Amino acid sequence: MKFKFVLLAAAAAAALAAVPAVQAKPFKWTSASDIPTLDIHSQNNALGNGVHAAVYDALVYYNSQTFKPEPQLATSWREVTPTQVRFTLRTGVKFSDGTPMNADDVVFSIMRAMGKTSNYAVYTQGIDKVVKVNDNTVDFMMKGPNPVLLNQLTELRIMSRAWAEKNRSLEAKDIRTKDETFAHRNAMGTGQFMVKEWQPDQKLVMVRNPNYWGKVDSNVTEIIYTPIKSEATRVAALLSGEVDLVLDPSTNDLARMRASPALKVIDGIENRTIFFGMDQFRDELPGSNIKGRNPLKDMKVRRALYQAIDIDAIHRVTMRGLSQPTGTIVAPQVNGWTEAVHRRMPLDVEGAKKLLAEAGYPQGFEVDFACPNNRYINDEEICQAVTAMWSRIGVKAKLRTLPLVTYFPMIQRHEASIYMLGWGVPTFDALYSLQSLTRTLGQGGDGNYNMGRYSNPRMDVVVDRVKVETDLPVRNRFLTEGLQLSNETVSHIPLHNQIIPWAMKKNVEVVHRADNRLDWRLIKVN
Repeated sequence: MKFKFVLLAAAAAAALAAVPAVQAKPFKWTSASDIPTLDIHSQNNALGNGVHAAVYDALVYYNSQTFKPEPQLATSWREVTPTQVRFTLRTGVKFSDGTPMNADDVVFSIMRAMGKTSNYAVYTQGIDKVVKVNDNTVDFMMKGPNPVLLNQLTELRIMSRAWAEKNRSLEAKDIRTKDETFAHRNAMGTGQFMVKEWQPDQKLVMVRNPNYWGKVDSNVTEIIYTPIKSEATRVAALLSGEVDLVLDPSTNDLARMRASPALKVIDGIENRTIFFGMDQFRDELPGSNIKGRNPLKDMKVRRALYQAIDIDAIHRVTMRGLSQPTGTIVAPQVNGWTEAVHRRMPLDVEGAKKLLAEAGYPQGFEVDFACPNNRYINDEEICQAVTAMWSRIGVKAKLRTLPLVTYFPMIQRHEASIYMLGWGVPTFDALYSLQSLTRTLGQGGDGNYNMGRYSNPRMDVVVDRVKVETDLPVRNRFLTEGLQLSNETVSHIPLHNQIIPWAMKKNVEVVHRADNRLDWRLIKVN
């Protein structure tokens, strides 16, 4: 079946909905970590992407109820040829400084996302170039047919070319270095809000954009985000009324919050899977007692580490039920997932010891183990529990935990032997995960988060086929094959899909999304 883009015509551009002063409300929220940057093409981080969406718009964006892409800065699109897709841009859109948005800004932004310092190439996979047709029309010239182009575009937001030129931000900030661009600490988009103030690790304040083009079903006029690392302090801030919503409440306090007449908790399965990656590239692991060899290159060792983990204990004790144990690297909402790939290998401590002995490590080995301590639900606690579990088979994991802002640049420099990662899937398609996590490092987003540098020739064939396959049943079979191959070769050690509770005051109305981000257009504070 040939994939075809569906022509979507948007309604006429709505005027900015004014909010009566008596209804105007601030919205104060918190979670454990700060965003890493305001640069929309620098660090592909879910928390940051969600915040960026308040300030910058994309050509298309997901509907929060259906998760189908719908018009945003583009009003319609059509397939001119299988490798040429034409987008008609919304007219009358202005950046927050009052300057008009046009095709030049779109071309610049997509090409900036494709640049060497950008961490967003995975969203531009399949795009050869973007061409201006006229001020209100652009053509995406593709390397081949791409059945998930619209899904990818939901994360490619549009920046003013003139603003970037003026402020020497033509290229994205390189997260692997400490060098900064103006766009790292400043923002100027077409979105519903503008950045008023950002003090990293302290406070981010956003206010309404007076030039916003769209209609808003929200009475929020100011957003104040305060990162609070301490779980107890986050909960106390909500209970005292200091904040309106906690994105990641403590699992230990959920029962108390659910029972409070002033609060409510809503939850759902996130499209994010938590797993461990392993260095399968170096010939010798730094800091290990094994010299001249890398135990993690041996599939028997990787399987032993997997089967030594008591995932039920983590689910029951560490996560207090707020997890869905899994045997694969994508969640059920993601295209390509099946019950078969979801099934875990069984816990088998004695079998794990035997596998280590067969691999030549009967006494186990020492290994570096790195985890974040403020990114995922109970991330540090999970890693502490796993460290104890691995010790039962003789593996001495030397655990170190770091905050998000230093953890991600560190693992992207390949400085961890075993590392934790939580991978959400903004495209809701397994290509995004397979290409980023299991494809051999290459161009156009291939292997951009394959920090263990896993490489399998068959996996590369599968991923490259999926990129251009437009027969959907055939494509889905290849996606499932890729996930099965990841399982069989233990490319990673999957743990669980996160179940995300949001805790908030009773007077707050939000739509819970599977990507764990707030839809700023829909928030109301009554």
